[in-house]
Amino acid sequence: MSTVSPQDEAAPARSNSFSQQSQASDDSQTAAEFLRNQELLEADAREALPYSIECCTKILGPLRQNVFACLTCNPATEDPSAWKPAGVCYACSVQCHGEHRLVEIFQKRNFTCDCGTKRIPATSPCTLRTNEETKTKGNVHSEEPDVNNKYNQNFRNIFCGCECDYDPFQQKGTMFQCLGLGTHESGGCGEDWYHPGCLVGMGPRWFDKMPGVKRRRNGGALATISEGNEEQPEDAPADDADVAVLDDEDEPPMPPGFPDEDEFEGFLCYKCADANPWIKRYAGTSGFLPPVFLDPAEGNTATRQAKTEVETDNEPSSRKRKADKDVEEAAEAKRVKSEEQDSPSKAEPGKDSTPRAPEAAQTDSTQLGCKLPNLPAAPPGRFSLFFKEGFRDQLCRCTDCHGLVNAHPQLLEEEEVYEPPISEDGGSRHGGSTHGSGSLLERGESALRNVDRVRAIEGVMAYNHLKERLKPFFQQFAESGKAVGAEDIKAYFAKLRGDEQGIREAGQAAADSKDGEGGGDARREQSGY
Repeated sequence: MSTVSPQDEAAPARSNSFSQQSQASDDSQTAAEFLRNQELLEADAREALPYSIECCTKILGPLRQNVFACLTCNPATEDPSAWKPAGVCYACSVQCHGEHRLVEIFQKRNFTCDCGTKRIPATSPCTLRTNEETKTKGNVHSEEPDVNNKYNQNFRNIFCGCECDYDPFQQKGTMFQCLGLGTHESGGCGEDWYHPGCLVGMGPRWFDKMPGVKRRRNGGALATISEGNEEQPEDAPADDADVAVLDDEDEPPMPPGFPDEDEFEGFLCYKCADANPWIKRYAGTSGFLPPVFLDPAEGNTATRQAKTEVETDNEPSSRKRKADKDVEEAAEAKRVKSEEQDSPSKAEPGKDSTPRAPEAAQTDSTQLGCKLPNLPAAPPGRFSLFFKEGFRDQLCRCTDCHGLVNAHPQLLEEEEVYEPPISEDGGSRHGGSTHGSGSLLERGESALRNVDRVRAIEGVMAYNHLKERLKPFFQQFAESGKAVGAEDIKAYFAKLRGDEQGIREAGQAAADSKDGEGGGDARREQSGY
């Protein structure tokens, strides 16, 4: 993504004597300082973009990979039905859309890069793949996209159930990504990202509404955050010793009712749980945390209901004991009757005397191994389901449940995430593209690798010759510690090419030659280095 630096409001007027001005300026740099800053910038770039940017992942097919949405190529429209979403891989986000407005969506499963397809305008072709028509690298566009790609609101830069327009420079706190059990077409979320406050029904900025909380702004006085987001005067005394104090840079705490981050590995949002109600029964069981309700009132109701059921089951009344005794006697009579009917000595003539299992036993055998009958009923209300490490081992895999679980491979085993190979040099070596990456030296080396051997040797010889001519020029500045000005460089190269009079004469001769040939093209290759 491109960044624009603001102009210096106090910039002095330009003058012809730029070298004198640059030496006196506070922004001047020596050659050693410039090279050192260049190395620091390259190190920062490699840390921010550590992976190779040489290959588009479209040739690999659908992957679980980091995806970026380009809002420049696919801007969101007011009519969602007219909007055509698209996502590109990590390498294409840098090489093909590096100057565009990008939204980092992070991981999406079974996704194929859309760069170079009909989902991206032909004016922004893929520069990494090979054009099948020209057999050359780059200028790939209008290919057919993968019809199995799924898109959700994230590709419009909209996230969470609150449908916020995400701004990474303004948003505070952590967001969590749902494991996803379906797309938005099937009622799920498509691996959306959620604010903790939104998962417990308190909103994304729940903390600003908490009474008695003071926030320190810009390291100065405290601003009290109260109900309605009303601010007290900055010089108001803090007479409550228990008031929480936060800086603007501090991460807000987790809202009440939200699990501690160390307690869970991931979660399924309330949308995905509603779309797959069978998984709600696992709430609070082994491998899963208790339900996190979207409406706290529903959570309180469910808790009271569960408490009432437990108290009822544990009620030591004589009526319950009598009922249990009647059930035991009926079961004993049933066993005796079954034994008499199945006995060979009691069998009727002409009937098969082979003992048969009771009907109840046959019914039990069909359900043998299923965990669902032993699970409690699903709590009422809308809630998110947080799970622990190893939760997959707790899911029932019987014949009836296998179809439910098998429809979502992410529940069967942990997914493999594709990551491009690590780039040791910023992705500009090995003959790769240098558009927007690599230092000047690396770009020069890459350019030499892309020309024939004779021209490469001639270029190296010319470079060595120029280096020897430039060495005394830079040596005088290195010894004096003075900054190199633009006028100094221009003057020295003019000296290498010849004096100013000679340059003017050459220009006049070229103009005369052009006039003598009737205005034809009289361009000549510039001599020098």
